[in-house]
Amino acid sequence: MTLLLILVITLAVLIGVTPIRRALISAPVFKVFKKILPPLSETEQQAMEAGDVWWDGELFKGKPDWQQLHQYPKPKLNEDEQAFMDEQVETLLAMLDDYDIVQNKRDLPEQVWDYLKQEGFFAMIIPKSYGGRGFSAIANSTIVSRIASRSLTAAVTVMVPNSLGPGELLMHYGTDQQKDYWLPRLADGRDVPCFALTGPEAGSDAGGIPDTGVICRGEFEGKEVIGIRLNWDKRYITLSPVATVLGLAFKMFDPDALLGDKKEIGITCALIPTSHPGVEIGDRHFPMGMAFMNGTTYGKDVFIPLDWIIGGPDYAGRGWRMLVECLSAGRGISLPALATATGHLASRMTGAYSYVRQQFGLSIGKFEGVQEAFARIGGLTYGLEAMRVMTAGAIDLKLSPGVVTAIAKYHMTEMSRTVLNDAFDIHAGRAIQLGPKNYLAHGYMGVPISITVEGANILTRNLMIFGQGATRCHPYVLAELQAAANPDTDEGLKQFDGLLLRHVGFALGNTFSCLWQGLTAAAFNKSPMAGETARYYKQLSRMSRALALTADISMLMLGGDLKRKEMLSARLGDVLSHLYMASAVLKFYEDNGRQQADLPFVHYNLQRSLAEIGRAFDGFFANFPARAVAVVLKRLIFPFGIGYKMPADDICMDICDALSKPGVIRDRLTHLCYLGKGEQDPTGLMEQAFVEMHQAQPQLKAILLAQRDGKISRKVPMEQAITEAEAAGIVTAEQAEQLHHMNKLRFEAISVDSFKPGQL
Repeated sequence: MTLLLILVITLAVLIGVTPIRRALISAPVFKVFKKILPPLSETEQQAMEAGDVWWDGELFKGKPDWQQLHQYPKPKLNEDEQAFMDEQVETLLAMLDDYDIVQNKRDLPEQVWDYLKQEGFFAMIIPKSYGGRGFSAIANSTIVSRIASRSLTAAVTVMVPNSLGPGELLMHYGTDQQKDYWLPRLADGRDVPCFALTGPEAGSDAGGIPDTGVICRGEFEGKEVIGIRLNWDKRYITLSPVATVLGLAFKMFDPDALLGDKKEIGITCALIPTSHPGVEIGDRHFPMGMAFMNGTTYGKDVFIPLDWIIGGPDYAGRGWRMLVECLSAGRGISLPALATATGHLASRMTGAYSYVRQQFGLSIGKFEGVQEAFARIGGLTYGLEAMRVMTAGAIDLKLSPGVVTAIAKYHMTEMSRTVLNDAFDIHAGRAIQLGPKNYLAHGYMGVPISITVEGANILTRNLMIFGQGATRCHPYVLAELQAAANPDTDEGLKQFDGLLLRHVGFALGNTFSCLWQGLTAAAFNKSPMAGETARYYKQLSRMSRALALTADISMLMLGGDLKRKEMLSARLGDVLSHLYMASAVLKFYEDNGRQQADLPFVHYNLQRSLAEIGRAFDGFFANFPARAVAVVLKRLIFPFGIGYKMPADDICMDICDALSKPGVIRDRLTHLCYLGKGEQDPTGLMEQAFVEMHQAQPQLKAILLAQRDGKISRKVPMEQAITEAEAAGIVTAEQAEQLHHMNKLRFEAISVDSFKPGQL
């Protein structure tokens, strides 16, 4: 008893008396922490500090506040935005012939370019005070998605000026003079912008930009001034071939100390008219055969004045942070919008095609092999729409959540790739024959572009999501890193001491909570909602605890090596990603009134995300280098094994049933899919054939029964069967006429393009 009392008192003194704790515990740990600290480059440090932590921070706390999630306002279009969708966007869509644009013109028609400029499609994010539209992020996303379901080329052309580019950089960082001059010109289409970051030797590693700007004296407008001598060579720059104003990122140097003592100033962004002497644009790339403008720009010894730096000379060297903050916002709008459009189009058209196309006397959508792939299309499309809306909603909260937008970009573009692959499998030959009737081909050709740009997907998954998330979203790690980096060691130790105590408490709490929730299967966790989704909130809270604990153990044991263990960190990133994706689906379901028809889609996404979380953890434990620790962690978190399973077959069948017939759920899930008016448009033709076949079901069943009873011929073309049925009085003359029209539409809808010799 005496020994126990002594031990308790000793621990109390060690922990409770600050000078003793700091000297005997915090100081030694502080030294070790500084040694295992992951080394951060200057660009990584700026990336860590840029942007905002949002719901991703809640997921890293181990105890998400689900009430807070549901208190975020539901993103929606205002009256002006909806009117623009109904009028200008629909007018634009009617002007587009995507096959002609991509295969023949390899450019948008001149009248389309003029319409985009005149109607402010390039100025959606520019405030009304400068002549822009002043639209929200959700409106920007919705407009781009709707256009993308008709033409990827048009969507990318609209998307780029409204994401990472001069417009956004000017609004956030430009001087008043720069804003007053450039923003009205960008808004009314007098100027077309592009932004040049990527070069032959620098893609994902922005710190490796070889393009330079040297401070020197030179002549500008007949006067000798201090300016910048630029040399650059950039590629993959969208809109560069037609741009009139070039945003340029480069490394800035001041070797003659004309601005101060610092000789390496850092990454800087400037705005340069493409008509300026020495600026070279015009050469085009040909990305996967798509027709949107993408090309090179370069310049040699181009002299510009200092006040062409975005934000003026005060912003010299601050370019990388500017880009990271703006890129995270654009990444959360543009590519997720394209991915979601893919889902809307594939879901609606595949549902129609799998009903219209028949084999062995049945619609191919009745075959379970087709249903498995089609359910994936429908289920993932629901998840895509949920993530699109929630992520754009975060940006409308005036946030720049870098980790969340990286999750959205990576997973949504990968989901769209899966959706299109499945759509191709179901459409089969109908999908691979390129021509005016093919509504899938150009989207398929564009998928590799989406997974490559704005951070290649391999980089995004392996380095960004967990690499930034573990540091930025963790309640204590970023502050501890900043304390360790404090040049004043005593002050750094003081900061670290307070953080360490709380961090240890956080880790211990997560440890015991993981064990308890594993033993009880999270049965006692709280859920903000009752009903069929309650169990998902409980399991997601459990996995949030598991992520927090595993991340702490990983950083403690691997330190700086974790940065290089990309396969391990990517798996933890997958856990965080699926926690976010599942959260988006739950919020989307609640925001849309808990529709009963949505439940199969909700179950599909939540069960899929939990199964993927389980798979990621299993891979992490199997490959964690400290084997004993891995075994203990796995038994702690999953004492009875990982029990999460992919969605059951009956859920998949419910999704297929919902999307294989006209109805409210089908319309809601595919509301961004463009449907052409009339039988000349491939989407309109397929939709009309689908609707008329459903309307004709009573007559078709009557004909089938008559064939079985021997009243009319069996195994004959449908045209003959309809004619015989009319003669036998099984259908009326009016019904027969409608059936003949339906059958003509059906056959035309499943037909593919062919070309005369020499036509191609």
